[in-house]
Amino acid sequence: MYINVPLIFIRPLHKPQVMRAEIRELSHEGFGIAEAGKRKILVPFTAPGDVVEIRKWHRKKRKLIAHDYEILEYSGERMEPKCPYFGVCGGCLLQHIPYEKQLEFKREKLKDTLGIEMSIVPSPKIYGHRNRIDLVITPQGIGFRRRGTWWDTVDIDGCEVFGEKSGRALKGLREFMEDFKLQPWDLKKAQGFLRYMVLREGKFTGEFMVSLLTDRGSLPEDVEEYFPFADSIYWSINDTKSDVSYGEPVKFWGREFIREELDGVKYLIHPNSFFQTNSYQAVNLVRKVSEFVEGTKVLDLYSGVGTFGVYLAKKGFEVEGVEVNPFAVEMARRNVELNDVEASFKVGEDKEVESLRSYDTVVVDPPRAGLHPKLIKKILKDKPENIVYVSCNPKTLSENLSTLREQYEIVESEAFDMFPHTPHVEVVIQLRLKV
Repeated sequence: MYINVPLIFIRPLHKPQVMRAEIRELSHEGFGIAEAGKRKILVPFTAPGDVVEIRKWHRKKRKLIAHDYEILEYSGERMEPKCPYFGVCGGCLLQHIPYEKQLEFKREKLKDTLGIEMSIVPSPKIYGHRNRIDLVITPQGIGFRRRGTWWDTVDIDGCEVFGEKSGRALKGLREFMEDFKLQPWDLKKAQGFLRYMVLREGKFTGEFMVSLLTDRGSLPEDVEEYFPFADSIYWSINDTKSDVSYGEPVKFWGREFIREELDGVKYLIHPNSFFQTNSYQAVNLVRKVSEFVEGTKVLDLYSGVGTFGVYLAKKGFEVEGVEVNPFAVEMARRNVELNDVEASFKVGEDKEVESLRSYDTVVVDPPRAGLHPKLIKKILKDKPENIVYVSCNPKTLSENLSTLREQYEIVESEAFDMFPHTPHVEVVIQLRLKV
C-alpha cells in the first residue's frame, strides 16, 4: 500500500532521506513507530510487523510524522478494514488492527500513562455504534476530512461506524442539493451555503435526527421530502468563518428533540447538546459510575445534560449538578422532568463550587484538559470522602491523580472502549480519602 497525503499547512523537514524500517509498536496516538538510529518517525495506518519505506515526513508538535510512504511487507497482525475509505479518511485509525489487539494496545497505553493495570470493557458493537457523525459539505465532496488536510474532503456514500442510515441521509442530501442547486461551502474561499450535515440517532429508541448547518440564506421548505425517515430535521446557521459543525437553530421540522434511553433512563437529544457518542457502551459506563458512588448525596460536576446525574437520581441518589454551559443545564432540567426524578442542576464553574465536604460523593467528568487547578486545591482542602473521576484523556487524568493521591487512594478503576478503531479510551476511577 502506497500512501501520499497532501500536506499544505505543515513545514517538511529539509533534505529528507528514504528510510526503511520495521514497525515494532504503536505510539499512544495509534501510529506505527519506525526507528532508524536515534530518529523515530510515526507512520499512520501501520501495524507492528509491517515493513515500511518512508520517503517524506514532517514535524508536528515535536514529533516526526510520515506522509509519503509505502508498506513493503504486511504484518500478520493486520486485517482487512471494513470501511472502503480507511487510510484516507481522518476518522478511524485502527480498523486494520484486529479488535482484540486494539484492546491490548489500549491496556498497554493506560498502564504506561497511569501506571495502573486495569481491564477494558469491550464495546458491545464495533460497527454501527456511533450515535453521531459530523459530515462536512465542500466542493470536493460530502464526508470527512482527508487525513492531514484542513480543506480536502473524502467523499463518502456511508459510514460503517454510524450505520446504514448514514447512506440514506447522504443520498437524500445529494438529491436535495442537486434539485435546488444548493452550493457547498468552500473552506478556502469562505463562501457557499451548505456547510455541515450532522446525523444523530438514538440507538435504543431508533429515533433519527438530520441537522443541516448553513451560511446565512434560505433553506427550501421541501427539505422534509428528502429525509422522510428522519424524526427531526433541523436548520441552523453559522455565518462566521469558524469551521464548526454547530450554529444557531432557526427552524426544525418534526420533533424538537429525539430521545435516547440508557438502562431505562431517557435523555433528550438536541443538535447543540453533547451526549456520549457510543450509546451501547454508555450503558456500561453509567452503571459503573453508579457502582462507585457511596452515600446518598452526590455532586455531579461538569454535569452536561445530566447523563450521570439524572441516571443517579433515577437510582435514588440525591443529586445536585453544576455545569458551565447554560444550554446544557436547560437540557439537564428537561431530562429531570422527562424521567420524573428529584435532582437540581445549575450554571456554574468548576472552580467556584461551594463546600465539597457536604457531599458523600463528588462525580467529575471534565473536558480533555482535566480538572481546573483551583478545583483540585479545593478538593484537597474540603476533603470529600469519595470521588468518582470519569476521564476521556488518560494523560491529564494522570497529571491530576499525581496531586490528588497526596490525600486520596485509588479504590477501583475500569476502562471502557467507547471509541473502537481509534486510540481513545474512557476511564472511571474511584478515589477515597485516606484515613
